[in-house]
Amino acid sequence: MGHQFVVQLDNRPGELAHLARALATRGINITHISCAGTGTIACAYVTTTDDTETRDVLRGLGHDFVEGATLTVDVLDRPGGLADVAERLAAAGVNIFGTLCVGRRPGVIEMAFAVDDEAKALAVLAGAQLTGVH
Repeated sequence: MGHQFVVQLDNRPGELAHLARALATRGINITHISCAGTGTIACAYVTTTDDTETRDVLRGLGHDFVEGATLTVDVLDRPGGLADVAERLAAAGVNIFGTLCVGRRPGVIEMAFAVDDEAKALAVLAGAQLTGVH
């Protein structure tokens, strides 16, 4: 999986459509996406088939965004599973830019985390009592 982009959008009709069409026009396929909004601001969490082209599209549209290396983590599917991962990263000083649920199997939620320090995140999570880090 490539980078995850966390894109700031105006929270109004058509903004997500505009972003998706701009990516499609450049031949970029969206592989994962999630969106949330409150008030006047929305964010899209996006992974695509081409990080470089996606970056160019976002800059061309004038959207503020952050991007991070994407780690796929098998989070235990139980109360506190996500908290365990997020707390370990926070304690190590790793910032989470965004996260997406990208899969599910019995007892496990596969989550993609965009982080500011991939090496540190890998080191912290590799020693955790999680089911796996990819």
